[in-house]
Amino acid sequence: MDEFGLIEEFFTRPARRAEVVLGIGDDAALLALAGATSTLAVTTDTLVEGVHFRPSAPSFDVGYKALAVNVSDLAAMGARPLAFLLSLAVPMADRTWLAGFRDGLFTLADAVGLDLIGGDTVRGPLAVTITALGSVAPGAALRRDGARPGDRVYVSGQLGEAALGFLLRAGRLSLPSRFHESVLTRLDRPWPRIHEGQALIGIASAAIDISDGLVADLGHILKASGVGAELDLRRLPLSEAYDAAFATVGYDPAIAFGDDYELCFTVPPERVQALAGIAPHPPCGFHYIGDIVAGAGLTLRDGQGVYTPAQAGYNHFDGPAPL
Repeated sequence: MDEFGLIEEFFTRPARRAEVVLGIGDDAALLALAGATSTLAVTTDTLVEGVHFRPSAPSFDVGYKALAVNVSDLAAMGARPLAFLLSLAVPMADRTWLAGFRDGLFTLADAVGLDLIGGDTVRGPLAVTITALGSVAPGAALRRDGARPGDRVYVSGQLGEAALGFLLRAGRLSLPSRFHESVLTRLDRPWPRIHEGQALIGIASAAIDISDGLVADLGHILKASGVGAELDLRRLPLSEAYDAAFATVGYDPAIAFGDDYELCFTVPPERVQALAGIAPHPPCGFHYIGDIVAGAGLTLRDGQGVYTPAQAGYNHFDGPAPL
């Protein structure tokens, strides 16, 4: 059983209140509150020591990334960041560690315009849970269930650098030293595509952020939309660092590792020209990698035939923890 099967079997139930526009099953829930002019987007994520970050990780990076993964979910809905709540479990009140954590947390919060409005602090094994709130115009949120046959599939930025950072740090990959800082930064301090998500409103038919890997996350769009997709792996946006490692690692880190926190989205043909008018910020680019088709499932091709990755993406309940 993977985490999504667990949620579906034990915790998915119909919403009882009319204010719940969208419940379980997307990057964020959507709530339409009486008298409000905007819809509230709500998302939450937990990072656990030894699973999501190594015990020796700098606390600045832990604080930054804990917030970044939540902001990335807001970006995938096209939401404007508003505020967040922090629940922090720490084994002891270490002032040095907490100061670094605070600085990382607020560095990103200040950059994207989020206010900390509450939460909880307890003693226990190190874990960070953040609930982030954003706003989006009624009916405008990007969702996973809008892709249709004929739509094009795009991703923002470049894929796989976080995976290279993980492999480099684990001693499982050798890279020229000039690439070390960039791949480790992509792993430890991802930049959420907030600007791009908001710009895609009215253009993208479906969207998701890439946290568990392109194959797994695009799969969520396909399932929610009741469609299939065909991708050409030769179109994947890969960095110079990835090119240097490609002979060793192949395509799998770029499509199955995750931790990219880029956007994967679909665009109807008649809106492709409008997409070209968006200026990503910072300039990450949008890259056409395939098409939505009728049917079900995801077909990958690499120029030599159908490509099958060794795994479909990260799953919390499949084997040992990654760190």
